[in-house]
Amino acid sequence: MHSPAAKVSGYVVLMIVQIIFLVLFWLFVRYEKTALPRAIDAEDAGSANEHVSKYPQFQDIQVMIFIGFGFLMTFLRKYGYSATGFTLFMAALVVQWAVLMKGFLHMEGGKISLSLENIIDADIAAAVPLISMGALLGRTTPIQLLCMSVFEVALFAANEYLALHVFSICDCGGSITVHAFGAYFGLAVALMLRPASDQNEAGKLEGASYTSDIFAMIGTTFLWVYWPSFNSVLADGAGGERAILNTFLSLAAATVTTFVVSALVSHENKLDMVHVQNSTLAGGVAVGTVCNLLLGAHGAVLIGIIAGTVSVLGYRYLTPWMTANLRLHDTCGVHNLHGMPALISAIASAIYASMASVGEYQSELKDIFPAMVGTNGTETKIMGGLGRNATSQAGYQLFGIAVTLLIAIGGGILTGAVLKYTNFRNLKKDEHHQDEHYWEVPAAENKEEYELEKVDELLL
Repeated sequence: MHSPAAKVSGYVVLMIVQIIFLVLFWLFVRYEKTALPRAIDAEDAGSANEHVSKYPQFQDIQVMIFIGFGFLMTFLRKYGYSATGFTLFMAALVVQWAVLMKGFLHMEGGKISLSLENIIDADIAAAVPLISMGALLGRTTPIQLLCMSVFEVALFAANEYLALHVFSICDCGGSITVHAFGAYFGLAVALMLRPASDQNEAGKLEGASYTSDIFAMIGTTFLWVYWPSFNSVLADGAGGERAILNTFLSLAAATVTTFVVSALVSHENKLDMVHVQNSTLAGGVAVGTVCNLLLGAHGAVLIGIIAGTVSVLGYRYLTPWMTANLRLHDTCGVHNLHGMPALISAIASAIYASMASVGEYQSELKDIFPAMVGTNGTETKIMGGLGRNATSQAGYQLFGIAVTLLIAIGGGILTGAVLKYTNFRNLKKDEHHQDEHYWEVPAAENKEEYELEKVDELLL
């Protein structure tokens, strides 16, 4: 059990981190011009209005991060406080850290400009450690989550800058830079923290109840409804509308496919709630990188069908295999919801990039594939830009996902090693997946758990 002194010192560390953020904001962050008072004779408020017009989508993303992710992880029957509470804590922490880390890469005059778009970017960044948290759910302490988040967001910001501004890949919905990075970083940390071979069996509380599954389904529903906003918020014009349409169709196709495949592969051909909670969302991830491209309705539906199928099969066969053979406990199955669908999205982006041309995308090509366009708006084989043709851009899309996986897995292994082999306290097997170590739990819950343990002892 945790000593009171250790818990107090841990929360003191958290407060110190917040104070460090305070100092960094004071020194480096300033409002963007659009957020400052305008001169009396100024007439143009177009830029400010454009930022404010994204506020509804910002609200949607807030709901996804703070409600959707939080409730999706409440399926563990004794970990609901931690799932929702630590989601709120981590997201609030990471949003601040992401503003700083991403801002340091785009400083002007030694200062970071703060606008609604920066906060939206930071909200999206908050999804990264929350995805990783899903792979470790119930097996880490708040201090370990804090440490992981700080390292991960720093690496994420660097990788995103490399992918979008150096490699100049297309990743409108963040499937490569957000979902793939978060999933494989978390899996790498989980691999480093895996249990000993004689303790590889599932924990006594590593499971759902009827009520906890219903709460998790609330998270699924919120994520499903608002996912089009997540994918489209950074796209403009017609590309933004396509992102909404393609995401919705892919989600719908993945949902239907999930129900069918789940019934086919589950015991007694009954639906599995794990599949319905998670695989129905795989279409939103799989279409993310290409959501603003000219997929056609059929293309979006096809991606959703593939994603739903792969995700359900992953939950049914791959996750148990990873647990049994690699001792890798992916609590929420992030490999099936975020990892593999992100790989599908990366492959799709290479395919569609190889077919992109000025004739097809017209003036939008410079926004979607800037490296393929010269200063005169023509393809780079004529003049300017980075000299890429469609085939080269497809190669860069694959190179982008390869580098992302390398940085995520390498960073996750290093972070996991720090968490395991330094002075961080690791939870013991009998401390996993329960709230009472960090939360004041109603007495009735403790009594119920005690009675269940007695029943288990009698049965054994």
